[in-house]
Amino acid sequence: MNLLGKREPGIYGSKTLQEINDTLQLDAENLGVELRCFQSNHEGALIDAVQAAMGECDGLLINPGGFTHTSVALRDAISGVAIPTVEVHLSNVHARESFRHHSYIAPIAVGQISGFGAESYRLGLLALIRHLQQGKSE
Repeated sequence: MNLLGKREPGIYGSKTLQEINDTLQLDAENLGVELRCFQSNHEGALIDAVQAAMGECDGLLINPGGFTHTSVALRDAISGVAIPTVEVHLSNVHARESFRHHSYIAPIAVGQISGFGAESYRLGLLALIRHLQQGKSE
């Protein structure tokens, strides 16, 4: 994710992760929610961040990148903290190579949004907020 805007722009778009995060921060402010962003190329650091969110965050918006298809450990961390999670992907993973069709995260997520480029993050944030609001009104 740290190479967004440079790595395969035909697949992942030309926006950088910082640009996506800046847009999400503005959206979060407009929606009256607090947003914390974190990126790492290291599976253990992602697991640590997920676990640190327990008791601190109401929801998780995550693009697990390649770990989507490989990391039982990240899946277990998300499941273990029991925080509503929305999985996002820039590309339509189901229109790509078959190994990208399987997600360890999807079965434990409240939803998955993919294929809308950087807009996937915005849609995911909105869906997560709406999910959390519905849970509080029930």
